[in-house]
Amino acid sequence: MQAIGALVIFAPMKLILCAASLLAFASPAFSQEQTARSTDLWQIIQSGGPVMYPLGAISVLGLMLILIYLMTLRRGAVLSNRYMQAADALIRKGDYLGLLALSNRHNEAIASVMERALNFLTKNPTSSMAEVREIAQAEGMRLASLWNQRISYLADIGSIAPMLGLLGTVLGMITSFTVVANDVVSSRPMLLAGGVAEALITTAAGLLIGIPLMAFYAFFRGRVQGMISDLEAASTVLLAHISVSKSND
Repeated sequence: MQAIGALVIFAPMKLILCAASLLAFASPAFSQEQTARSTDLWQIIQSGGPVMYPLGAISVLGLMLILIYLMTLRRGAVLSNRYMQAADALIRKGDYLGLLALSNRHNEAIASVMERALNFLTKNPTSSMAEVREIAQAEGMRLASLWNQRISYLADIGSIAPMLGLLGTVLGMITSFTVVANDVVSSRPMLLAGGVAEALITTAAGLLIGIPLMAFYAFFRGRVQGMISDLEAASTVLLAHISVSKSND
């Protein structure tokens, strides 16, 4: 039994030591391979010419916009269960001033819509519900336009990136044809290859940036349409409750 216990204790330790030895042996080769890959990638980027700088800048800008939209364009920015329940309770009591104060404290889109509608309703108590709905609809359309305008920046950047890549292609081909026209025999092959490489690299870079940005634009466009639908549904429900409450009064 003691032998079995010793085997159970020392066997995992031997495996750990063997794994550590293999990792220590392989890590220099792995790090050298990673360094070589990063060096090759940097050389490829440099071969793309000056157009790679604006391409790099818009790629960073596009990534920042994607991260911002992932955090801000979500259902929680449109409505929350806590607000809807509190608003429904205040409407049933006929406490429109309390609902207005509640809407001022919340940042959801539905709170902004209700704030505009209730501001109009409290200042014009004799107004009809059709006029209140028009005010709410105008605010909803403003928010929807703002959301669509924000995501359109991704489409703009996604369209500009391939155009910049095409510009790099033209510049690279100009470089290649200039070498052919100058008829520099000794350096022609190297310079000609450099121009062709610049043309191909910038084209690929423009497409690699533009395609994901357009894909994310399509994704966020669908999300915005869902947010608009949620806002319309929530506004319709609350305004219907207000209409019923006013008719009872």
